[in-house]
Amino acid sequence: MANNGLEVIEKVVKQYIVVMVGSEQYGIDIRYIDNIVRMQKITRVPKAQYYFKGIISLRGEIIPIMSIRRKMDLNDDTFNNATRIIILKLEEKGSLGIIVDEVKEVVNLSDDEIEKASNKGKFINGIGKHENDLISLLEINAIVEEAY
Repeated sequence: MANNGLEVIEKVVKQYIVVMVGSEQYGIDIRYIDNIVRMQKITRVPKAQYYFKGIISLRGEIIPIMSIRRKMDLNDDTFNNATRIIILKLEEKGSLGIIVDEVKEVVNLSDDEIEKASNKGKFINGIGKHENDLISLLEINAIVEEAY
């Protein structure tokens, strides 16, 4: 079968969960996400980093919970019915929960819809363009690196 000299280029598409933190939309690579749970009672831990809210027990596993707002030097968390804890699975480090204001949707972004970040700060590794929205893509490893 002739392809008339046209080269077929496979687009690499990644899935991101779009979350709200304040008025900003952020995307989290779905590979890192283990679970999304409703807000629940967080047990405080003495002498923890200021951005740690404490720990929760989820199906018998103790999971540290981090405020992504505090980590990014934003206003402190306010909880409502849309607030969620996203449980991240990190290879050698185990699980970590991050608090987000709202989980919106799952989007597929191909490489040509992502602009690599140059000076967006250490927590953002790119900007995704989805329909008419811009989504700051979180660099999960930078967010959790000091957490352990």
